[in-house]
Amino acid sequence: MAEKWTLLAIVALVDVPEGFGALRRRLDGVTQKMLTQTLRKLEADGLVHREPFDEMPLRVEYSLTDRGADLLPHIRALKVWAEVNYPEG
Repeated sequence: MAEKWTLLAIVALVDVPEGFGALRRRLDGVTQKMLTQTLRKLEADGLVHREPFDEMPLRVEYSLTDRGADLLPHIRALKVWAEVNYPEG
């Protein structure tokens, strides 16, 4: 959870499943390698579901699992805490 892209990837998957390319575009600055590593870790931890589609070219969508969705209130609370304790400026 402590890695920068982990929380950002979880938040990016809140509303709808995303393909790899769309997710990478939403996470400005993430490299393909880092996003791949992050998604694999989240999948291994049971926070993200990977759904491959039998199409050409191969298409994969990522979505939050119930466990991943359960984490969202804690992420939001952390964001609020950071905004209160470390205001910009």
